[in-house]
Amino acid sequence: MNIGDAAKASGVSAKMIRYYEQIGLIPPAGRTHAGYRDYTEKDVHVLRFVRRARDLGFSVAEIDGLLQLWRNRRRRSADVKRIALDHIEDLQRRIADMQEMAATLQQLATCCSGDDRPDCPILADLEQPSAAAAKEPKRRRGAVDDRGVGKRKAQRG
Repeated sequence: MNIGDAAKASGVSAKMIRYYEQIGLIPPAGRTHAGYRDYTEKDVHVLRFVRRARDLGFSVAEIDGLLQLWRNRRRRSADVKRIALDHIEDLQRRIADMQEMAATLQQLATCCSGDDRPDCPILADLEQPSAAAAKEPKRRRGAVDDRGVGKRKAQRG
């Protein structure tokens, strides 16, 4: 089947299929005599695996590891479980960070009168550098400190 049919059958866009092939996440598809990609049902099965893993939020690197374990019939389920538990921990940390952000924004929105005046505590807060940011090296968005506490929570005590 061609790439469009494989995309439709797997739920992975043709663009992403090409990307996954390019980075080596999936093996390159066979080719027809005319040079077009030719996918098998097995290829589509792998693409569905990748799609499901992406839907669950796994990174490309994690999916690569899961694919290797999936293909290895001598794998240990403990290895698969460890990847899943680590991912759950990461998701829970990110959820907590987002809840903290939402609470901060809710507090700022509550303080904002939302009228025709230009004064806005939301913008005033955004323009202020946080004390933690001034002291710490730049970290990725949603990062937590070594105690597992988000930046704003650490500032509040």
